[in-house]
Amino acid sequence: MLERTQKGDTDITRWQTWFLECLLHAIEGAHGTLSAVLNKARFWERFAKAPLNERQIEVLNLMLDGFDGKLTTSKWAKLTKSSQDTAYRDILDLVERGALRKDEGGGRSTSYSVVTK
Repeated sequence: MLERTQKGDTDITRWQTWFLECLLHAIEGAHGTLSAVLNKARFWERFAKAPLNERQIEVLNLMLDGFDGKLTTSKWAKLTKSSQDTAYRDILDLVERGALRKDEGGGRSTSYSVVTK
């Protein structure tokens, strides 16, 4: 766009439009990143005095950083290399503390989400 503007006439309107659109995309990206960082900081602030085990901290950080898919006890067990029973106890503890919530549905496909607010 800059080259086209330099070789054309003195009208820089198209270049300014392009530049401002690029700037807007950069600002929106920065806003998204900052929002994610602030949400994560607020979450950990809520649980700063609550003793969590290493498995809980590891999986919560993964979820706060954009965990793909749904969290189940099976996935928890695989991520933390723990048993299904340990995974269930860890999750249940976090549900009771208000860090996780049980998603709709249930049975074998019970999944959990992070409570960020």
